[in-house]
Amino acid sequence: MKWDPQLYLKFSDHRDRPYFDLTGRVFADSPRKVVDLGCGPGNLTKTLAERWPEAQVFGLDSSPEMVAKARHSFSDIENLSFDVVDANAWLPDSDVDGVVSNAMLQWIPGHADLMAKWLDHLTEGAWFAVQIPGNFGAQSHVIMHDLAESPRWRPLVSGVLRHKDVVHQPDEYLHLLRNHGMTADVWETTYSHILPANKERHPVLEWTRGTTLRPLMAAFQKLEESGQLPEGMGYETYESEYEHHLKDAYPLDPKTGEAVFFFRRIFVVGQKN
Repeated sequence: MKWDPQLYLKFSDHRDRPYFDLTGRVFADSPRKVVDLGCGPGNLTKTLAERWPEAQVFGLDSSPEMVAKARHSFSDIENLSFDVVDANAWLPDSDVDGVVSNAMLQWIPGHADLMAKWLDHLTEGAWFAVQIPGNFGAQSHVIMHDLAESPRWRPLVSGVLRHKDVVHQPDEYLHLLRNHGMTADVWETTYSHILPANKERHPVLEWTRGTTLRPLMAAFQKLEESGQLPEGMGYETYESEYEHHLKDAYPLDPKTGEAVFFFRRIFVVGQKN
């Protein structure tokens, strides 16, 4: 699945706020090595290097496109580097005393087991902070999933989208931290985003095109490349039908064309005892 850094950054003001709400609860004074897992285009990882100039900060992401963007943008920051890494295969070294992961773990089924491994490898005093979108019950996601699993689209893209149970409840993350020797600071926030008017497409569609729709885009592209895509059943048709439903679920402000988009996020922060 390919990522588009520019499209992802389109709503950076809205997407960045949870990152600062998350890292604002990390009270590390002088960490030596900090890792940002799922760093994306690196614009937020940069703030960690600025906050802790004596630390070596590493931004890791599975997307070569994102890492290339990050390296190009921030090559002048000496204590910051980026690399392509699969989070499933990563474990913190003994000298890692800070791990941050923002809006990544929802892409990994069974990520609680992965978190447990990371926590067990952290040494005393190390900080761990993750933010996980918990918005799978929102209409933006429900409509997308229901449409993909409808009789019309199921033969092509059934099972492509993640199910809502991929993300756990806050109390489950709290107990996970405590059971693995961590203090636990866990909470959830629902953000009220006012998405700006868009002349080309519905604002909520524009948002989901940068993230949630990416697996469907990749699935349709694979079908097209293999010659298995029926005529008139491409991604553009799916997206058009999806947008039609979004217009009812998220009516636009008649004066401004803006859309109100509520987004729930779960925050998990702890320090190793």
